[in-house]
Amino acid sequence: MRILGIDPGYAIVGTGVIDYIGNKFKAVDYYAVTTEAGIPFEIRLKAIYDGICELIDTYKPDFVSIEELFFNNNAKTAIAVGQARGVILLAAVNKGVPIFEYTPLQVKQAIVGYGRAEKKQVQQMTKAMLGLSSVPKPDDVADALALAICHAHSYNPNVARQILLK
Repeated sequence: MRILGIDPGYAIVGTGVIDYIGNKFKAVDYYAVTTEAGIPFEIRLKAIYDGICELIDTYKPDFVSIEELFFNNNAKTAIAVGQARGVILLAAVNKGVPIFEYTPLQVKQAIVGYGRAEKKQVQQMTKAMLGLSSVPKPDDVADALALAICHAHSYNPNVARQILLK
């Protein structure tokens, strides 16, 4: 199964594509979709949408695994990230790729086995599970790969089939 993990943002969108076959992980590609500060926000959103569409067209994932938005102290940032997340979801839906959402707690549990794990622990385990020589940078990219691994660990085809039929 091929999974596209996405850590949403509006300046940096972390992306990671993995293959999960026979309980083995392989990193296919990972990078950040970035937008420049100072340009109109709607242009940034279009760049994110186009970048995700291109990624889906190139790697043809079976699933998209994306982090659920959680509200932080800065409402303006949360709204902007929510808008970016919206265009990411739209890209996946328009391309016909099923979407699965995970909280940071679920990702930590799936990667480290402990929901309150530190970010560095998650990054090191992600690196080890994918056999990478170093932790991917920026952090958003490492987070995206962890989201993809989380989906591989969490995916249940029987439950997914029921969700997809709704």
